[in-house]
Amino acid sequence: MSRGSRLALAVSALLSAAIVAAVHIQQRRELERLRSGVVRDLERQKQKKENVRLLEEQIALTKRLLEERDKALKEKRSQQP
Repeated sequence: MSRGSRLALAVSALLSAAIVAAVHIQQRRELERLRSGVVRDLERQKQKKENVRLLEEQIALTKRLLEERDKALKEKRSQQP
């Protein structure tokens, strides 16, 4: 084999190995990105459930407060001559 053909073979082998390594690294990064997306989605769903629970609790407390206020106003009016 001539020196030029050996050099061409070595360069093409190194280039092929570099391309394969780059593809594997890119695939690993993409997989990590996809996994982190799933984790973020689960966290968002958990936060949304918590927000809904807090909102329902706040609605119930507001309703109870309004009922107590109305009751207190009625008692106050009934005590006036």
